[in-house]
Amino acid sequence: MRYLSNVSTLEYDHSKCTGCRMCTQVCPHGVFEMEGKKARITDRDLCMECGACMKNCAFGAIIVQSGVGCAAALIKGMVTGDASCGCSDGDDKTSGCC
Repeated sequence: MRYLSNVSTLEYDHSKCTGCRMCTQVCPHGVFEMEGKKARITDRDLCMECGACMKNCAFGAIIVQSGVGCAAALIKGMVTGDASCGCSDGDDKTSGCC
């Protein structure tokens, strides 16, 4: 599932990657794959900002602001049943902007 284009907070520092493969194993959307002895991002827009990759990277190669943005709002909405993304200012024109 792709989310909104070019909004992910995911950052990856190739120089810090040791090739441990943890990011490829824990990412639920296959954002990372191995290329040679290091990971690479397949598609940044697949990232749902869950934070699993960052939490499991012992070398600090990955930074992501987990729990932010529309992806988090969509997941919260699925769990709670609240379809609101929280980015509306009450004006009907901006409701459901996510």
